[in-house]
Amino acid sequence: MTSLVRNAAWWARDYLFALRWQVAATLTRTDPRQFLTGELTPIVILPGVYETWRFMTPLIRAMHDRGHPVHVLPVLRRNRRPVDDAAARVVGYLAEQDLRGCVLLAHSKGGLVGKRTMVVDAPTGRVDGMLAVATPFGGSRYGRLMVLPSLRIFSPRNATIVALSREHEVNARIVSIYGRFDPHIPEGSELPGAAKNVRLDTGGHFRVLAHPRVIAELIGLSEDAPVVP
Repeated sequence: MTSLVRNAAWWARDYLFALRWQVAATLTRTDPRQFLTGELTPIVILPGVYETWRFMTPLIRAMHDRGHPVHVLPVLRRNRRPVDDAAARVVGYLAEQDLRGCVLLAHSKGGLVGKRTMVVDAPTGRVDGMLAVATPFGGSRYGRLMVLPSLRIFSPRNATIVALSREHEVNARIVSIYGRFDPHIPEGSELPGAAKNVRLDTGGHFRVLAHPRVIAELIGLSEDAPVVP
């Protein structure tokens, strides 16, 4: 199979996966307060653009079942706000709930919001680390072609992308995990100076969320558990 055919197949499977998870997210009526119980490291969920926290329900359930309180921020809605604005709301939530030693679980744009949160939070140290899945840390060339401002921010030349790329200190507390091929981020999601960059031997922007390595890395970050390569 040529790389072109392989990538096309991954792309098709990625959108089928996203559709399935979006439908499930729309239909679920789960009360997020049920995930607030637990004695282990708090997990804070940061979904991608046009996603609600419900899109990540399988991961939320998996970590809550392990004993982690999992926090979602309905105020982010579908994460269309500018990164700085969204990060300010996350920082406010952390302070309001007096969360300490928490780990952020972010998908796509959520990783940009998470990194900005970590930069702003640095003096208080409420965030220990972040697992970022398929995050465009360096932007995406497709962002320049987008009409909607909520998508055009992903351009590599966007002021927010450029500013975040200059913030190196928090990178050492971030694990970036991404697919071998991402139809939305052709440049990939490798983060210079990251605690770890994990490239999965598969493709996709959404379906990588279901890869078992995601949970393994999250457990490693939040429970100091060794991760089997």
